[in-house]
Amino acid sequence: MTRQPPHPTAAAHSRHITFDRLHNFRDLGGYRGADGRTVAWGTLYRADSLGKFQTGEADWDRFLALGIRTVIDLRYPWEIEAKGRIPEPGRFTYANLSIEHRPYDQAAIDPDIDPWRYLADRFAEVAEDGADEIRQAIELIATGPGPAVFHCASGKDRTGLIAALLLTLLGVSEEDILADFALTELATERLLADWHAANPDRTMRWPSYGRAPAIVLSLVLADLSARYGSPTGYLTDRVGITHATQNRLRSRFLT
Repeated sequence: MTRQPPHPTAAAHSRHITFDRLHNFRDLGGYRGADGRTVAWGTLYRADSLGKFQTGEADWDRFLALGIRTVIDLRYPWEIEAKGRIPEPGRFTYANLSIEHRPYDQAAIDPDIDPWRYLADRFAEVAEDGADEIRQAIELIATGPGPAVFHCASGKDRTGLIAALLLTLLGVSEEDILADFALTELATERLLADWHAANPDRTMRWPSYGRAPAIVLSLVLADLSARYGSPTGYLTDRVGITHATQNRLRSRFLT
């Protein structure tokens, strides 16, 4: 895929790939990385649930046209059982790596608590509990056939964490990492509408559902720095990412 928009800050909408059923499918290309190189377009994607695809529809044909070969599903197995996985998983190098170990219901969060600190604390749990699965996901992205996509349910939190860690390893600036995380805000309205459609008998208690302001990830990265010296220190010391894996990522995705 050969799309070369200008600097991502000026082309936020262009990195979104439009589907009818998915609302948060994005290309991670175009960010300036290590050694002055740039993350290649059309090689690494983040998304909301690929279980929304149905064979025979235009969405599915549009997805297949991207040439994706590695698919990582970050959801719980019970989420996949309830909502479905990507169609025809045998077409891909596919892995289900559930990085979150303590489920919680965002719709039921107390509306009076600090929402961004609350979410950052949940990210901290994922970063600790899911270190093994995070390592496996990053290693598969580094070594599996490409292009690659990783996703959760909304493409917001679990996906947002993996995206931030990958971009960190690729040498992308924190400013761009935070900006990429916040692009999910463009999908918030659709994610909220989908929740209401799927839960007609429930009341949404938390007014920040579907939000992903940069402050959340800023808190997460600060927490990792406080505990491990830096996000890179977390990746090497806690997750176990080796220099060889980082070099493979940079060789594969930077141009």
